[in-house]
Amino acid sequence: MLQATVKLCCGIAHDHLRRLPGLKITAVVAIQKDMRGLVVRGSCHLPSKIPHYIQRLMGKETESAGAVSPSQFSSVDLSYITQGERALQRALSILQQHTSWQAETMLDAGATMSSAAVPGLGKLFRVEVVLAVPVARLHRELFERIEHMPQWNPTLSRVKVSSKKPNPRALLALHEVTAPSPGNLVGQRDFVSVRHCGRRDTAIYLVGTATHAEPLPLQEGCIRAESRLSCIVLQPLVGDPGHTRFTWLLSIDLKASATVLHGGWIPASVINRILPQSQAEFIKHLCQHLSAT
Repeated sequence: MLQATVKLCCGIAHDHLRRLPGLKITAVVAIQKDMRGLVVRGSCHLPSKIPHYIQRLMGKETESAGAVSPSQFSSVDLSYITQGERALQRALSILQQHTSWQAETMLDAGATMSSAAVPGLGKLFRVEVVLAVPVARLHRELFERIEHMPQWNPTLSRVKVSSKKPNPRALLALHEVTAPSPGNLVGQRDFVSVRHCGRRDTAIYLVGTATHAEPLPLQEGCIRAESRLSCIVLQPLVGDPGHTRFTWLLSIDLKASATVLHGGWIPASVINRILPQSQAEFIKHLCQHLSAT
């Protein structure tokens, strides 16, 4: 199996194959499984160092090649990789299909909102806006500096990266806690999710989905909600790389049945207003932060 997988990796050294969605990550995961198995079994055929071309595929060319450690590729790590890649492929499929989007209320700052019913996700909301900052700046604020988000987004009280393995530049395991707000019909929520960063041509995709691979204790006073799918697409504006087309797909299960409102459950109509409002607030706070820094 390892020999066949290495042949696959050699194949994706060609540009036209390297761009195929999912092929690179599939090859790397397969290599990790095989090499970990060989280490555990004590194979005498396992090289003491990972070949350089495999390091490049794993995004580790800047690190010194050391001995293979089975703990480096745990079952939790592999689960995060799989979940992140599946979320990305699902988001790409939705974005590429001609889904019947219905216009929602126009948001501030020139943003537009639409929604669609997607099997397995329920109601999915999409917001689009052009921001006067380059893609790299947004990537830094929304992924690399994600733990600093509560400093400029008052709807969050805490964001903690619980795991950065196996590749801190591409994958995060995240715990988010919303801030308490007087009059909030839904109440305080927390989320445990995988965040994956992928690139296709000039666009960067920041995707997230709920994970149960490494359960965290319930946050006191919170209800554990789940992100079915979150995907932020950062695309440089054609002819003006200093501006970014920001597209955000969002579907969340707020676990509304766990919250009692006037002796009953929160109706779906209320939930369907809360999610686009939260997207609008996020964009407003993001724009304020970008303009102030």
